[in-house]
Amino acid sequence: MLRLGVRSQTLYAYVSRGRILAEPDPDEPRRSRYRASDVAALATRKARGRKAADVAAHAIAWGEPVLESAITTVAGGRLYYRGQDAVVLARTEPLEAVARLLRGGEGAPLPRPMRYVSPDVGTPRERAFAALAARAASDASTLGRSVEDLSNEAASLLDVVADAVTAGAWMGPIHERLGHAWGCGATGTDLIRRALVLLADHELNPSTFAARVAASTGAPLAAAALAGLSALSGPRHGDSFARVARWADDARRTGPAEAVAARKAFLRSMPGFGHPLYPDGDQRAQTLTGAFAIPEPLRILRSAVADDGGEAENVDFAIVALAEYLGLPEGAPFSLFAVARCAGWLAHAVEQVAAGAIIRPRARYTGVAPA
Repeated sequence: MLRLGVRSQTLYAYVSRGRILAEPDPDEPRRSRYRASDVAALATRKARGRKAADVAAHAIAWGEPVLESAITTVAGGRLYYRGQDAVVLARTEPLEAVARLLRGGEGAPLPRPMRYVSPDVGTPRERAFAALAARAASDASTLGRSVEDLSNEAASLLDVVADAVTAGAWMGPIHERLGHAWGCGATGTDLIRRALVLLADHELNPSTFAARVAASTGAPLAAAALAGLSALSGPRHGDSFARVARWADDARRTGPAEAVAARKAFLRSMPGFGHPLYPDGDQRAQTLTGAFAIPEPLRILRSAVADDGGEAENVDFAIVALAEYLGLPEGAPFSLFAVARCAGWLAHAVEQVAAGAIIRPRARYTGVAPA
């Protein structure tokens, strides 16, 4: 309280909102201990003051919340969809049910007399881009439409993306379609289901923000999903799986300890390890890696990072390990991520349309002074 300059009631409010993690003091059960890093971060924000320019400048990268949403939050190191623990949902639920939960319980796929079948040409990524682009060019604007109508369309668009990735060759739940397309048995298909649920949304990540910006203009839902897919394709977001896989290959050639030391020597982060929102470990990763035997090369690499004092694995590592365990084709981690996260993009797009506001921030100009 002294560090923050607040009363006990305010401190308790910070804890209840997930801004400061608290735990019982083992030496004095009637007292609590508070995570020092959370207190320090909050103290820094308070010291900056609440001037609009300062808040905005520090909001872009893991900073202050920039818009309201009732869909997803990370609190106390855990991921929640509409208040429900994503790890718990991953035990039993399919992606379609979680997608509907993210949309607030609205929307189901509309019956289609003939199911769209994506041509089996190009990579799954190329087919996903093509399918969404075709819909974005022809679908109606979102303006003036009901949440129910938009949610039904969102459910159908999730099907379109899954069809594009699998070339539309199978029916049934999305995890079963992916499992068939990738030659997985029942156990592998259930692991895919878990991964889809855990990847379905992650608050206001770059691709979700891109989807909301597009939706705020009144663009079709498919255009919002296409904006999300475009942002996801960057190596610092959804294509980070490729960075993890490349580093794992380096570790196989040079040895895990040497691979870790090489990155430390150049002050580089460890791909697949650590996450700003999960200082005590990514629960999504722990849930997945606890459900199968991590292939030996990756398991040894994880041990080498831990022995060097590194952070715990994140979901990128878990998905790469899952792909290797199941023998999935190249590019499957990105496809898995894209199909799963499309559920979140569309839910956020619907929510943004319902909010009725355009997202149009201002830039702080740093160029040549105007004449």
